[in-house]
Amino acid sequence: MAEVVFDEVDKVYANGVQAVYDLSLGVEDGEFLVLVGPSGCGKTTALRMVAGLEEISDGTVTIGGRVVNELTPKERDVAMVFQNYALYPHLTVADNIAFGLRLRRESRATIDERVTWAAKLLDLTPYLARRPKELSGGQRQRVAMGRAIVRHPQAFLMDEPLSNLDAKLRVQMRADIAKLQRDLKTTTIYVTHDQVEAMTMGDRVAVMNQGRLQQVDTPQRLYDDPANLFVAGFIGTPPMNLLEASVSSENGSTSLTLGGQSVALSDEVVRRFPRIKGEDGRRIVLGIRADALHRGDRRTDLPTIEADLELVEALGSQSIAHFRVDAMVIGVDEDLAAEHEADAEGVTAARPNLVASFAADEAIGLRTGERTPLGIDTRHIHLFDAESGAPLR
Repeated sequence: MAEVVFDEVDKVYANGVQAVYDLSLGVEDGEFLVLVGPSGCGKTTALRMVAGLEEISDGTVTIGGRVVNELTPKERDVAMVFQNYALYPHLTVADNIAFGLRLRRESRATIDERVTWAAKLLDLTPYLARRPKELSGGQRQRVAMGRAIVRHPQAFLMDEPLSNLDAKLRVQMRADIAKLQRDLKTTTIYVTHDQVEAMTMGDRVAVMNQGRLQQVDTPQRLYDDPANLFVAGFIGTPPMNLLEASVSSENGSTSLTLGGQSVALSDEVVRRFPRIKGEDGRRIVLGIRADALHRGDRRTDLPTIEADLELVEALGSQSIAHFRVDAMVIGVDEDLAAEHEADAEGVTAARPNLVASFAADEAIGLRTGERTPLGIDTRHIHLFDAESGAPLR
């Protein structure tokens, strides 16, 4: 086990494309750190630089206090679990698990002992004589995990290991991997584009976008206190609603104008975001989590706006309601943002742009196509600068 540290790491390919910019990040000994972000954000490249599968253009990577920039993958003492399992089809489960140990010329007794231990830990004992084609996807992934853990490496590197599994199996494997890491206490860097995986598995989560680290923190703090607009819109299911608004200040009170509708802000909100005070007419971005929206006809204590109900998704204990309001949506995805930029006068045309999460009984009586009052719990809103994307704290 060892600490892994990125110190001002860059990755520039021969064609001039830069995949990672000035990455500085420390992974503590025994920590489970998740690198998350959209496709092409540089997270897999960062992982492969730790493994030695990609050269480092600038900066240093250290493992256990040792700079590994010039070391071969074999010399780094890390184990990588790949997205496609990377099992040898002609070998049995036992031989696949033992493969790395045999390369290191471990004794037969040591190999047998570790394979037996890993198989028991991963519930693979009944399958040791089978070949990969005779296993399910989840079993193959556990074999890949077994091959990694028998080596007792300083760190585990996992590159989207669950992306090829079906939804139900992914949930089970998430729990299995998290429990395994807690039991082994091995430093782990886990790459995924699925923020649900990131939030449920990691001790800390590092969010990347366009090759740059956006924020690293515990899952709950990422959700409660996003560092910028990108993190706010990327973390959370459903994603945070991000809508353009303007500040209105009159007679000592502050409110937001949202698509022609006014939302009064309490003194508590103004204290949380002091930079909006007295900024009459300033264009900002209002962030509202889906669970901070309520039916205005039931929560009369909340400031309300009117919205057109487009769709209700019933999910058993909760319902996800999609609304449309006449306000400019701020898209985390660049293509989505560009699409809305083209809408006339900054008003979104047909796309629902406000998502609410209701308890099942709160959704009773909602009818699509109707105009519905929505109460906003302003204690849980977020305010961002429209130009820089930074919180207005």
